[in-house]
Amino acid sequence: MLVLSRRERENILLGDDIVITVIKITPDKVRLGVEAPPSVLVLRGELDRRDTVGLPANVGVSIQAHVEKHERNEDLPATD
Repeated sequence: MLVLSRRERENILLGDDIVITVIKITPDKVRLGVEAPPSVLVLRGELDRRDTVGLPANVGVSIQAHVEKHERNEDLPATD
């Protein structure tokens, strides 16, 4: 396993078309942004890839749209 250190707004490049950016670091979590082509399925580690069998081919597009919506802070629950 390659282990890298990054600060906020720094990124990691995977191949030619995937970029992982450190968005925000807090004491209890790190918020990452993932830029990838729609054909690349991006899942959190706790989601078993085998659970995606049978998903439509455009699922990457759906996930990307969901991520972009959250990046714009639309439909997020209010926090105090």
